[in-house]
Amino acid sequence: MKKSLFIVFVSVVACFSACSGPKSVDKTYPMFWTWLDYRPGMNLDSMCVVMKEAGIDGLMLNAPTPDDYRVAIPVANSHGIEVYAWLWTMNLEHDSATILRDHPEWLEVNRLGSSLADAPAYVGYYRFLSPAIPEVREYIKNKVRAYCEVDGLEGIAIDYHRMVDVILPTTLWPNYDVVQDKEYPEFDYGYNPAMIEKFKALHGYDPRERVDPSTDEKWLQFRCDQITEVANEIAEVVHSYGKKMAASPFPTPEMSRKMVRQDWGKWNLDIVFPMVYLDFYTGDASFVADCTLDNVSQKNPMTTLYTGMWAHNDQVMFESMDAALNNGAEGVAIFTVKVLRSPEIRARFKSYADSVRTLRDNGVFPVDTKGREVNTDPFANTGVMSLVEAEMHKHLHDDALQLGNYTLVDEHGVTKVYRVTDAKSGVSFEVTFYFYGGVISGWSVKPESAI
Repeated sequence: MKKSLFIVFVSVVACFSACSGPKSVDKTYPMFWTWLDYRPGMNLDSMCVVMKEAGIDGLMLNAPTPDDYRVAIPVANSHGIEVYAWLWTMNLEHDSATILRDHPEWLEVNRLGSSLADAPAYVGYYRFLSPAIPEVREYIKNKVRAYCEVDGLEGIAIDYHRMVDVILPTTLWPNYDVVQDKEYPEFDYGYNPAMIEKFKALHGYDPRERVDPSTDEKWLQFRCDQITEVANEIAEVVHSYGKKMAASPFPTPEMSRKMVRQDWGKWNLDIVFPMVYLDFYTGDASFVADCTLDNVSQKNPMTTLYTGMWAHNDQVMFESMDAALNNGAEGVAIFTVKVLRSPEIRARFKSYADSVRTLRDNGVFPVDTKGREVNTDPFANTGVMSLVEAEMHKHLHDDALQLGNYTLVDEHGVTKVYRVTDAKSGVSFEVTFYFYGGVISGWSVKPESAI
């Protein structure tokens, strides 16, 4: 088992305590966060007790109305927990039915001409608006203003501030019976007439006239820029109220740019919580390390970097937090605290969190990552390759693999396909790696019978 950072912390903390007395520090952001849905009548007090048991001091709360926050914030504050409004922006949420009825023309359209007003993508709640429509921008900003009027709210944390996933994380493909090794037109959105006209006015042509619009860098960047413009207009509103601007985007700016047209390194954020959910990608904590390291250099310099991660009731969660904090994150957010089911796991989480806060107070965080580079070689990544070989074991029902050399047999876009043969069984495997955003972001294994 990998050594947890917490074990190292104990000795480091002891050294600081012995070598220097406590020093005063300026007020800082919470270091450990969670996302949470809130509905009227919910016993938020009991959830805050759980958060405090786990050492969580920051809360991104999603509630239907500003008045719901006026009820919830005093409860959370009584436990020493800061509250940010977790709001969906480009994707409709609590008022979806009203907008669909009154303004279906606001909804986004895919490359085939299908509107989300008529048919949502993937799941029923995927109802994304077009950022090119001025009325959409005003609608979103007015919504944000209403929440900023709430006393005691520390800030706004925007989510779903993007377009529909043209590429889903690899582990989700089976859920929707898709393979997205490249961009396919039915999942490629941003073709609302207002977007097309605005692009034509700027660049002089219709992107649909291209043989393959997915290769048009100007068209890709234009859509990213529209999303960025709205994000920064929201930031102006939030900052005008003296509150903090935060966001929960995809794992890295370059990944999210390709996957959901979300170039968040250009957003004027105070805090960012990239959702580095390893379960959706490689399944290994190295994904958290690589994305966090990449984000240190790609984020807006004004932005404090956290790392969002899937909560686990086991060692994986602690290895993921190690990977984030050792590679430049200033804290973590988990989705969600409800997963921390047992008092034992919450006590372990709190011990970890308290130790990290002590190190932060003594100037250890954020870690200096200068000179470090993202590992883009899957064969040098022992964690990923262990998972790949474990998948081969499932097909062979044998504990001893005798693998030959991996041979590159296909390469297109961000996808690389290798073939390797097990000498003992004679079975060949097709092993595919995906490199969205220049990091190892997914893999798959197929035996020859399935190729």
